[in-house]
Amino acid sequence: MSSKQPSLGTAIFWFVMVATVGLAADLISKTVVFAAYWPYYQHPNTWQPSSEPHWLIDGMLGFQTSTNGGALFGMMQGYQSVFIVLSLMALLAVVSWLFLYGAWRDRILLLCLAMITAGILGNLYDRMGLWHELRTPEVYHYQVRDWIHFRIQGVPFFDPWPNFNIADALLVCGVGVMMVQNLFFAPIPPEQVDAPANASDGDAN
Repeated sequence: MSSKQPSLGTAIFWFVMVATVGLAADLISKTVVFAAYWPYYQHPNTWQPSSEPHWLIDGMLGFQTSTNGGALFGMMQGYQSVFIVLSLMALLAVVSWLFLYGAWRDRILLLCLAMITAGILGNLYDRMGLWHELRTPEVYHYQVRDWIHFRIQGVPFFDPWPNFNIADALLVCGVGVMMVQNLFFAPIPPEQVDAPANASDGDAN
């Protein structure tokens, strides 16, 4: 991979592409899994809030529909208006970081921010009540749809891990990679990116 910075147009293209693919993967997966497994869609008169696990890897990884009225790991239940405001503020911060502070020049940071944007938008869509059908009980209208069920039997906190979705995974991975980059791989200052090439040109002369 070239060490040269991407152009602004190329950076915008890849940011929009990654964010769009991530958002589509989140919303489509939620729609498909909930249509197939959520009790309220299968049996509208039930009061069961989540489905039974449907295993891909027996006892470890599968589908289980549930809804979350809080943040990650179900914290702060019922504060949807607060989460909506925080999500909008986070999106504004991402755009500012990209274009006012030059984050678009760093490919890894650009990818991380695109993943984070997709994650924010995926859960924001649910929090704004845009996903439910008319028959869905009102109590669930502004909750986030979770469907990925993971557990490691006998291991505290992983038995089971709180259900999550692709948006959550994008948020965690985006932030995680960004932290690793900041801790172990300091970005090259823009003015030094082309320094080796320029130095070689000078020697040739």
